[in-house]
Amino acid sequence: MTDENSFTTLRIERVCDGAVMRITLNRPEVRNAIDAQMINELGRVLDQAEKDPQARVLIITGAGERAFAAGADIAQLKVRTRSDALQRINAALFRRIEEHRLPSIAAIRGYALGGGCELAMACDLRLASEDAKFGQPEVGLGILPGAGAIQRLPRLVGLGRAKELILSGRIIDASEAERIGLVNRVVSSETLEDAALQLAKTIAHQGELAVQLSKMALNAAGRSHPAFETIDVLSQAICFESDEKQTRMQAFLDRKKEKKGPQS
Repeated sequence: MTDENSFTTLRIERVCDGAVMRITLNRPEVRNAIDAQMINELGRVLDQAEKDPQARVLIITGAGERAFAAGADIAQLKVRTRSDALQRINAALFRRIEEHRLPSIAAIRGYALGGGCELAMACDLRLASEDAKFGQPEVGLGILPGAGAIQRLPRLVGLGRAKELILSGRIIDASEAERIGLVNRVVSSETLEDAALQLAKTIAHQGELAVQLSKMALNAAGRSHPAFETIDVLSQAICFESDEKQTRMQAFLDRKKEKKGPQS
């Protein structure tokens, strides 16, 4: 049984008599930026959900009104090296979500950028509030979206649109995300949680084995060759050691510091 008190970056709730596990990314002060501790804790939740006979569906959402997850923690990302890239830290966790026996729903409010967008794409279904924003701005930081976007985004929106979004770093709104197939449905911010829960209940009431096998079969049908993921990893490893990555990420952190201003 998951102990919601054992996590510092997540909030865990059990609803629908334990059939639905709601996982809230709980770092609202930094727009739920995905850091190493959050990745570790998400892995622990997945382990526990895998063994839980009551659990049928996962919902992943973000705390606060500003963001689902506004990407990876840039301060941590800046110091990651080639060896870190080769470990596939975030990519491996997102692959676990995609391959988990339980279907997952991302309930997205506010920003889902970079790793946050990649986390949402790793889920089986995506519901977005009208104020949601999506994007893969990694190239502006001197790296590539190496945690799954290069594989999953073309499958969802087509190769041409995926190239445009990744190469330009453009951020799109919820309406466009729905139109191009990045999200399944857009609802009002006030009804997002209820819509996600209703969808989870609908799935939970279906045949448990049939849902699990359908998910496995659909994943197999849409999967790209494993060699393509190797290209992602090697490309990211090269970027992580580049001078441009260091310069661009430091500039990003400096801009953030300037926006905060002097501390009183």
